[in-house]
Amino acid sequence: MAAVTAAMVKELRDRTNAGMMDCKKALVTAEGDMDKAIDWLREKGLAQAAKKASRIAAEGVVTSYITPCGCTGVIVEVNCETDFVAKTDNFGAFASNVAKHIAKADPADVDALMAQKFVDDESKTISDLVSEATVAIGEKISVRRFARFKTEGVVSAYIHMGGKVGVLVEVATSEAGKDNEDVKAFAHDVALQIAAAKPEAVRRDEVDSEKLEKEREIQRAKALESGKPEKIVDRIVDGQIEKYYKEVVLLDQAFVKDPDKNIAAYMGEVSKKAGVPVEIVRFARFERGEGIEKRKDDLAAEIAAMQKA
Repeated sequence: MAAVTAAMVKELRDRTNAGMMDCKKALVTAEGDMDKAIDWLREKGLAQAAKKASRIAAEGVVTSYITPCGCTGVIVEVNCETDFVAKTDNFGAFASNVAKHIAKADPADVDALMAQKFVDDESKTISDLVSEATVAIGEKISVRRFARFKTEGVVSAYIHMGGKVGVLVEVATSEAGKDNEDVKAFAHDVALQIAAAKPEAVRRDEVDSEKLEKEREIQRAKALESGKPEKIVDRIVDGQIEKYYKEVVLLDQAFVKDPDKNIAAYMGEVSKKAGVPVEIVRFARFERGEGIEKRKDDLAAEIAAMQKA
């Protein structure tokens, strides 16, 4: 019997897209014969995922998990091919399991996540679970991205429209502030704000310098194009940049629940009322499928192709 090496397992994994543990089991069963191992996986239905690997998965959900201690929070985007599958209990349970695993296992990135042993069943890796879910559900399943915040303050998550948008926010506070209801409510309100207003940074010095410079160039060109005198263009541009900050900087944004004040002012009110320091540290906002080019079905083209065939 030929020894089953890690290289053989990797080759079988690459050829079938089946889980690592399933590939190893197949090679052991087939006594190292690669073709027989592939046949074994096909018979078990575990190689079916390979046929779906090239499909576009732009639907799915963004889901969250907060540890019981409240000290670690996660949001993760898990994709599938159709909205119908995204709404099923099986898919939702799978996405929730992935979120819980990330919170507990702290993977460095998606590649590291795929190789980790599942916290609730160490006989399988997350990659194995993805392959199994792909076969069981019948669509391509993929874990696209995640954010994980561990804090000594407060972490809050908000999922909007059944998983279309997910937000994770970290708020720094004192030990006494961690259990303060006003601070918790503030963190939740900030998550709602981020979901609705789509800020790009918490504070001004975190705004992308290239985007800021590009905005300056655009506003300068507009001012000159409108015939404004050169001597006042800089002042006009500065005014437009102030407006830009109010759009993209979280602390400068008008509070969606009370537009008469911005988030910075609301944060100050909460800190004073609770009697503890409160500061927004960071946030992550995921919108399901953003940036993924969805397949465009052309019924007329499909019918024409069928007739030609």
